[in-house]
Amino acid sequence: MNAPSKAADTVDSSEPGFNYSRSVFFYETDLAGVVHFSCYFRYMEEAEHALWRAAGLTVDRAGGELGYPRVSATFDYKNPLFFEDRFLVVARVHAVSRRTIKYSFVFTRGDVHIGTGYLTTACAARTEDGSMKSIAVPDDVVPSLRTAAGQS
Repeated sequence: MNAPSKAADTVDSSEPGFNYSRSVFFYETDLAGVVHFSCYFRYMEEAEHALWRAAGLTVDRAGGELGYPRVSATFDYKNPLFFEDRFLVVARVHAVSRRTIKYSFVFTRGDVHIGTGYLTTACAARTEDGSMKSIAVPDDVVPSLRTAAGQS
C-alpha cells in the first residue's frame, strides 16, 4: 500500500492525475475581481472530495467511525484567477505513510500555471469521548484513490 515518498515540493506534471474543473464565482473574488487567497484551499478540498467520490469512497460520513482531518495545507501562488475564469485542478496522491495521505494539486487556466498546493490528511477514528485518534489508513483506500486518479 505504501509507496516511497516524493520530495515535498516536486510534482511530476507528466504523471496522470484526477481532473477537476470549475469556474470562479463572484463571491470568491475581491473588488478587483481577483480570487481571494483562501479560496484555493477550498478548491483543493473540492478536488479531493471529487477524487474520493470518483473512487467510490467518502471522506467522512456524519456519525461515521473514520474521518480524514487535514494536518497540513500549503499553496504556492504563481498567477491569479479572476471572476468567471474556468480552471483545472489536477489532483494526485503525492505521498503515503501508514496513517496519512498527502495530495498534490496543480492549478492551470489554459496554458497558464496558477499554482501548486498540497494537503495532508490523517486517518482518524472517533473515540467514545468524541476525540479523534490517528489510525492506519484502511488497505483499500489508497489503491482506490490512485486508480480513480489514473495513477495505478
